[in-house]
Amino acid sequence: MGIATVAVYSDADANALHVEMADEAVAIGPAPSAQSYLRIDRIVQACRDTSAEAVHPGYGFLSEREGFAEALAEIGVIFIGPNAKAIAAMGDKIESKKLAVASGVPVVPGFVGEIRDDAHARSLARDIGYPVMVKASAGGGGKGLRIVHEEKDLLQAIRSSQNEARASFGDDRLFIEKYVTEPRHIEIQVLGDKHGNVIHLNERECSIQRRHQKVIEEAPSPFLDAATRRAMGEQAVALAKAVKYDSAGTVEFIVDRDRNFYFLEMNTRLQVEHPVTELVTGLDLVGLMIRSAAGEKLPLGQKDVKLEGWAIESRIYAEDPYRGFLPSTGRLVRYRPPAEGHKRGITLRNDTGVYEGGEISIYYDPMIAKLCTHAPSRAEASDAMGDALDEFRIEGIRHNIPFLAAIVHSLRFREGRLSTGLIAEEFPDGFHGRPPDERRARMFVAAAIAARIMRAERASGISGTLNGPLEANDNFVVKLGEQEHSVGHARLRDGRLIFQFDGTRYEAKIDWRVGEPAMRIMEGNVAHTIQFFRDRGGYRLAQGGTAVLVTVRRPEAAELAALMPKKAAADTSKYLLCPMPGLVVSVNVNEGQEVKTGEMLAVVEAMKMENVLNAERDGTIKKINAQKGDSLAVDDVILEFA
Repeated sequence: MGIATVAVYSDADANALHVEMADEAVAIGPAPSAQSYLRIDRIVQACRDTSAEAVHPGYGFLSEREGFAEALAEIGVIFIGPNAKAIAAMGDKIESKKLAVASGVPVVPGFVGEIRDDAHARSLARDIGYPVMVKASAGGGGKGLRIVHEEKDLLQAIRSSQNEARASFGDDRLFIEKYVTEPRHIEIQVLGDKHGNVIHLNERECSIQRRHQKVIEEAPSPFLDAATRRAMGEQAVALAKAVKYDSAGTVEFIVDRDRNFYFLEMNTRLQVEHPVTELVTGLDLVGLMIRSAAGEKLPLGQKDVKLEGWAIESRIYAEDPYRGFLPSTGRLVRYRPPAEGHKRGITLRNDTGVYEGGEISIYYDPMIAKLCTHAPSRAEASDAMGDALDEFRIEGIRHNIPFLAAIVHSLRFREGRLSTGLIAEEFPDGFHGRPPDERRARMFVAAAIAARIMRAERASGISGTLNGPLEANDNFVVKLGEQEHSVGHARLRDGRLIFQFDGTRYEAKIDWRVGEPAMRIMEGNVAHTIQFFRDRGGYRLAQGGTAVLVTVRRPEAAELAALMPKKAAADTSKYLLCPMPGLVVSVNVNEGQEVKTGEMLAVVEAMKMENVLNAERDGTIKKINAQKGDSLAVDDVILEFA
């Protein structure tokens, strides 16, 4: 649009991508958001110092703060978002519910007001009936939100929600509402201008969530029919017009199995998942927000909004799905997303704020990227997303790509049978990866055999080596996890791999060079991308949410390997280890104290989320090694049991 930009940044973000990309950059404080990104006065001063004419607040922090918009107006700076009165009415979860009730819009049962104290909270929860949701009035992105199933957990949920809300939004007010079981989370994108025009851009399906934070979103929803879509859109527009809404915003609904819908809240800002709406409508939401803030009329009416194709977004996070999704911090040693662009009717888009060599800190949300695909149909968009996730390479930190791939490749996702409980139902014992099915096992064996042959051929070309090239029709024993397979008559010529797998002929085309992080295998007309990592004398291969260690040995070497002793893991049962890099919020026990299973031991905060660490067995506290305010690394000892 030809608009010069100014980036503001905290000490932790001095080398961030947005700082490098902007025309100017201004430091506004230390790493903690309460001392930088939540400091209205410092951002206002940055506007003065740079003669900025407008501020886009982004997705979080001050984006829904009425006082921020007012402070900018006082110095003549335009807030690229709704007017302050609309933020006050709809950005506040409590006030927006009151407005919805007054407008005749159905809302989730609960108390439309602020929790006064602990006794009030207990009384409200009993009247509403468990399970209930404790929610931050100024909340969003799952911050300050807890589901409570029993009264004994209520007060701790309130404390954690207050702490998260205070740290993330500078506002710790809470309310309580009924937790609706088996719901879908479907939201309507609205767009207004300063001339009284408001339209909706249809819906986004956001039901796949973990800890009430969206994981995969799509547009349109595979669940809504035309009548429900129209009714939800009309109600969203009516609510927006009631507060003279004049920017991009989102009206969120809970939808039950019978397509009854209930107003949940309104986000008076741009949503993280806005790209899927842009992809199916062809509109630039950020550009329209800027034009609306500048006083221009919307360039289209409701009848001009068209839906074309299907779009899916996967949120890639710095978290370890194999360890309860604990945050992961550190340097991005390798960051190689799939190539963006449009090819054969498929669009691939990757919105990110990181780069290879950059660092993921403990201070902010752990999102790395938003990977989006768009295609003519949902099936094609899903296939494209699966392929894109398989190609995405990240090293140096843990990430959730295997988890996302497992969901996208699952039958339930493919059939569109979604709910906010999908993740808990599909992975009740946590995520441990998808076990390789028969087809994927053959493909992994093929990848390992091809790598072994190609590496041996390259090594044999070095002068003075004792070993010559592999013999044609070589035999191997391939260990796939704990399963062994017999491979015979293996040969690779001109990219074509042929071998006998447990007595069955296998043939595929191989596109790979030694040292590359991914191998392309073509089985018939279907191509697959397999990630490669060297690991413990073999390869760790990953594809479609499945990751497994594969070793390739000669039969005689396999016999000897079977005789090797296995190293036992160290016994850490007498220690409470810090599960992620983070800050100790509290240590809730004393030395010599007896504790019972399930009792709270400590609370650690990482990436704006509080994690409660409970006792996994009865015991006595022998020694406490950490205290409130300590910054810990993964596996640092918090306390020891007798």
